[in-house]
Amino acid sequence: MPVQQIYLLRHGQTDFNVQGIVQGSGVDSDLNERGRWQAERFWQAYKELPFARVYTSKLKRTQQSVHKFIEKGIPHESHVALNEISWGTREGTRITPQEDAEYKYVLDEWLAGNDLAHLPGGESPADVAARQRPFIELLKTRPDDELILVCMHGRAMRVLLCQLLGYTLSCMDEFEHQNLCLYKLHYTGSRFTIRNFLDVSHLAE
Repeated sequence: MPVQQIYLLRHGQTDFNVQGIVQGSGVDSDLNERGRWQAERFWQAYKELPFARVYTSKLKRTQQSVHKFIEKGIPHESHVALNEISWGTREGTRITPQEDAEYKYVLDEWLAGNDLAHLPGGESPADVAARQRPFIELLKTRPDDELILVCMHGRAMRVLLCQLLGYTLSCMDEFEHQNLCLYKLHYTGSRFTIRNFLDVSHLAE
């Protein structure tokens, strides 16, 4: 079986990212000027690669981050499975662990291994993992897609990486991310391995 290469990308910057406002799955924001620049830099770095397919979430910021690959004619699919975690009633608001006790409590619970904890009306990491699993199984049924591009969101990407690599969800914060960062993975038909960790070389100015 050929080795499948997966380019796993976080979306580019939005104004909400700059302002520290959580977007989650309920805020469908656009890339800002910096985010569009990041998308262009990624395109210039990887436009010659023969991606067999492009996957994004249902949210605009992921699709805008890879729009030139889609416009090139590479088959594109958007999946709810790749949407960001829902922060429930707190979406669209500025919350930080330093300023918000409820938010900090949930993050601490995740770190302690309680993957069922969630903000009011929102999803838990276990919820996100459950909706991602059918997508993971879909990837495994397409071994002939030897090179694929997946664009998604920070927290959801952390959950996905834990699932692909067999880590518990309490380890998800070990996977650092920033806007338009890239993880490269290989899938051999039996296991996923990371080949590049938090690659931002394409963003060098």
